[in-house]
Amino acid sequence: QVQLVESGGGLVQAGGSLRLSCAASGRSFSTYALGWFRQSPGKEREFVAGFRRRGVVTLYVDYVDSVKGRFTISRDNAKNTVYLQMNSLKPEDTAVYYCAAGFRLDSPPYWGQGTQVTVSS
Repeated sequence: QVQLVESGGGLVQAGGSLRLSCAASGRSFSTYALGWFRQSPGKEREFVAGFRRRGVVTLYVDYVDSVKGRFTISRDNAKNTVYLQMNSLKPEDTAVYYCAAGFRLDSPPYWGQGTQVTVSS
């Protein structure tokens, strides 16, 4: 069982930055595929950034096109934490951001409670 707790959301003006953190409990954190998803009102939850699994062992970084060059995902396995650095934020980035973990990110079984990010124009 893995528990995920996000933090770092808030209100920021367009062009600003935020860093989200997701602290995980449980064992084998370093082996998990980890990702950030977001959901805004009236829209489906979408993948934002993550460490996806290729094959059985390999993890690689992936981003949705709309955040490439602006967002950076990183992880600290010693701290059981994954981060999302968000720069050059836009109003369309406004959403609840969720951290997820699992063997793959196609349908991760573990989710955090979400953290609100609001970008004002």
